Amino acid sequence: MALQWPLILFTSFVCAGAGLIAVEGLFAVLGKGQKAQFLSAITALALVVVGGICVFFHLEHAERIFNGFGHITSGITQELIAVVLLIVVAVILIVQARKNEKIALWAGIVAIIVGLATILVCGLSYMMPSRPAWNSGMQICSLFGFGLAAGAGLFAFFDGDEADNAAKGITNIVASILAFVTAGGFLIAMKSAVAKFTDVGYYFDPNHPTFPMESAEAFNPFANGGLAWGALILAAIAVALAFWGKSSKNWKIAGCGIAVCAIVGAILLRGVFFAAGGSVYMFF
Repeated sequence: MALQWPLILFTSFVCAGAGLIAVEGLFAVLGKGQKAQFLSAITALALVVVGGICVFFHLEHAERIFNGFGHITSGITQELIAVVLLIVVAVILIVQARKNEKIALWAGIVAIIVGLATILVCGLSYMMPSRPAWNSGMQICSLFGFGLAAGAGLFAFFDGDEADNAAKGITNIVASILAFVTAGGFLIAMKSAVAKFTDVGYYFDPNHPTFPMESAEAFNPFANGGLAWGALILAAIAVALAFWGKSSKNWKIAGCGIAVCAIVGAILLRGVFFAAGGSVYMFF
């Protein structure tokens, strides 16, 4: 399947923004990270807006995207609701951080719930039996892994309070390990799913009648220009940076590095996701 870059960027940026909102909410509940709250909320809002803009380029007629918003059960409608709620929460956090320099407990709890729910919705909208490589719970888990790692890294980058070093260390180590484990798990799940594909031979692709069917090997997640290995390597680097940040307490470098690795790693993994997205017509 061709790489759908607007959807890849939409999911990666929105999940990074949602992860940052969730991490910000966690620190607000813990009563920590006050110095980072305002910039974190602004950055999360920017990530979500950029992701939202990217998705419009998926259609030749961008205005037609609104035709899909009439059914509450459709993935695009649920993603819209989640993104709108996330934007509202980000604005609330910005106002509170700007006005009171401290996020209220209730706002922190709401931020955690909405942030995690947004990542969940972004993953659920791609769960479909007709695409075996996509129809895995590890697909959703990988979004949580990279999204939370990006959020933890960005929050640590903005938070210059040394009193929060322990909390930043724990959140970044846990989130980056989660990203590495879930990315590897999803790659294994995709490989297992597409291993059942069989070469179709002389038949033609029903979506492109003038082109022959792709070979079964083309859907192997590890046969797509190193995207899979790139995602795993970046996730491993994020783990190393998290441990280094905890020991060195240099979260400006470590946090920035973790965020970059997580966002780029998520983009690469979503690239593998689409490349391995063969339909069930590959089964025999």
